Amino acid sequence: MMAASGAKSKSLDRIDRRMLEILAHDGRIAVTELARRVGLSKTPCQIRVRRLEAAGYIRGYRAVLDATRLDLTHLAFVEVKLATTTAPALDAFNQAALAVTEIEECHMIAGGFDYLLKVRTRDIASYRRVLGETISALPHVAQTSTFVVMQAIKDQGP
Repeated sequence: MMAASGAKSKSLDRIDRRMLEILAHDGRIAVTELARRVGLSKTPCQIRVRRLEAAGYIRGYRAVLDATRLDLTHLAFVEVKLATTTAPALDAFNQAALAVTEIEECHMIAGGFDYLLKVRTRDIASYRRVLGETISALPHVAQTSTFVVMQAIKDQGP
C-alpha cells in the first residue's frame, strides 16, 4: 500500500488509505465500484478522489505495458559512477538521463555508486549498443556496472 509520511499522512483517514490502496492496484476502477468497496456513495467517493489528486497523493494514472508483447524482454540494472558529483554535474546527468527512452527508472543512490538505472531493451545486442553509445556518453559518467535480470519475481505490473 502507498503510505504518505509526515504531517500530510495525518489528514488521511482509513477510507482514504483504502481508496489509495485500491487505486494503486487498479487505476481504472469505476468510481461506483470504488465507492462500493470502501463503503461510500458515488459523490463522496468522487470528492475524496479529487481531494487526493489535488493534495498530490495521486500523481496520475498510466497504462502498464506488457514488455514481452512489445519485444522488450532484456532488462538490466546499471550502476553508474560519475567522475564528479558537483551540483552542475548531477543536474547535467539528470537532464540527459531523462531523454534516454530505454532508461525506465533513474535513482540517485547513497553508497558505492551514484545512480541506479533500470534499462529495458530488445536483447543483449541492443543493450550493449545503448550502454556503449548512450549511457556511457551521458555527462560525467566515469564507470558503469551492469546486472542483467534473469527473472522478474515481483514488479509494478498487476
